Amino acid sequence: MLPVMSADVRAGLRISLVGMGLSGVLAVVKLVTGLLGNSYALIADAVESFADIFSSAIVWSGLAIAAKPPDEDHPYGHGRAEALAALAVGMMLIGAAIGIAVKALDGILAPHEAPAGYTLIVLAAVVAIKEGMFRIASRIGKRIGSTAVSADAWHHRSDAVTSLLAAVGISVSLFAGPGYEGADEWAALAATVIIGFNGQRFVRLALAELMDRSPGPELLERVRSTAAGVKGVEGIEKLLARKMGTTYLVDMHVEVDGGLSVSIAHEVGHQVKDEVRRHHPEVADVLVHIEPAPRATEG
Repeated sequence: MLPVMSADVRAGLRISLVGMGLSGVLAVVKLVTGLLGNSYALIADAVESFADIFSSAIVWSGLAIAAKPPDEDHPYGHGRAEALAALAVGMMLIGAAIGIAVKALDGILAPHEAPAGYTLIVLAAVVAIKEGMFRIASRIGKRIGSTAVSADAWHHRSDAVTSLLAAVGISVSLFAGPGYEGADEWAALAATVIIGFNGQRFVRLALAELMDRSPGPELLERVRSTAAGVKGVEGIEKLLARKMGTTYLVDMHVEVDGGLSVSIAHEVGHQVKDEVRRHHPEVADVLVHIEPAPRATEG
């Protein structure tokens, strides 16, 4: 049974399920068309689409696990599953690029007939559908702050690019005449560069998240400004943040008047936490440590 999920997580799960369904249909269509139409680029494209199915399944599973609430064994939640899903998708992209490149090189060395003309019609439809999926998934991934959904979106874009390059290669094979039959494979080979580049990019992003890289100055400055505006806060001595799934965990040292009672200082800390979470919904939790503000040196 899936845990209670936010609207953002549900949106990520929905787009992953839609991606799996579309990728499955397109993969079968491309594979059959490639086999019947004698196009290796289209067959390689079909293989990439089958990889899309697995990547979307991984993203769906990662988001579902990441949405689970903290428990005794995972007091900080399960957000790391989202980064692991992104890492897996990135590695699958790299693997797909290597596999397609090897097969394309084999095809270049083995002369064959030019592909059938109707393969271009299938590829035109695939490019339009996959580019549409990329735009939708990319927008959702950016909105909910999900590295995994963004990686899955680029998997759709990679599929669109491989299909577009396959169309170019097939067009050259068909219209340039004898001697250009290998353009089909060269197109597939060119596509592997783009696929591999996006794969390594998301591997780096996922590893950075797993290594608790700081989210950058923009979020930190916005959180600092909100905390500093709370009544009773005299300064922010330290501010750290790390990404956990689609949200952030923040640690900060807040300076208050050293003459305040423990209960009042504690209340200031609670107000800081509440204000930061209210103004910044991407922040899931805030750990506030109260420090006495340094007194000005009298001279």
